[in-house]
Amino acid sequence: MIMKNKRLISGFLFLFLFASLVIVASDKPTKEDTPKLPDNVKMIIDKSCFACHNSDSRNEDAKEELDFKKLASLSMIKKISAYKHIGDVVEKNEMPPKKFLENKPEKKLTDKEKEILISWAKKEAEALVKNK
Repeated sequence: MIMKNKRLISGFLFLFLFASLVIVASDKPTKEDTPKLPDNVKMIIDKSCFACHNSDSRNEDAKEELDFKKLASLSMIKKISAYKHIGDVVEKNEMPPKKFLENKPEKKLTDKEKEILISWAKKEAEALVKNK
């Protein structure tokens, strides 16, 4: 009886550890999760976003908020959150910021560019949620 209980406890312990590893591993980035930027999206990001939102930027707040160079290496959960955030700030006209646009009006997003970015971000987030 004692031997049977030890095996049962060992089995449950193994299942618990295995389940824990699966949960932790599912939140780590994988090569397949690397976002591929469609040409039209890349063009918009290069024009209006990348200068501030990358590791080499002097704008500490912007690169801390979102770093396009590090987007691919984020965990799945953080990537989903980043894509949702991109869509939200573009939709609310918070990006690029008004103060920035005062000095660089050519960086302003057109309605079509906003639509493209919002659609792209939403699709990327949904795809990651489905593959989770």
